[in-house]
Amino acid sequence: MEITWNDFEKIEIRIGTILSVRDFPEALNPSYQLFVDFGVLIGVKKTAAQITSLYTKETLIGRQIVAVVNFPKKQIGSMMSECLVLGAVSGKEVTLLHPDVKVENGLGIG
Repeated sequence: MEITWNDFEKIEIRIGTILSVRDFPEALNPSYQLFVDFGVLIGVKKTAAQITSLYTKETLIGRQIVAVVNFPKKQIGSMMSECLVLGAVSGKEVTLLHPDVKVENGLGIG
């Protein structure tokens, strides 16, 4: 399915830094709760991510990631997800997308 340039422009994709990670046993599939800093204008957003097969909590803290920040909030188990972390999906493994070098939190992707 093709989308238009106008469709793409509606998606707000930003860089953020993972500040903290918690186990999320209430999720249907093994997941972490992530708290991600998207800079001064957007602030910290929380989300759930099914990334436990490739990442430990310790290796995620301080890592920059790419996420969609303007989806409506979504109830996932006991938490309200506020953004969608992007990754390459292969079966049950998700490899996070990230910048090659450290950039400013909140920087847009376009």
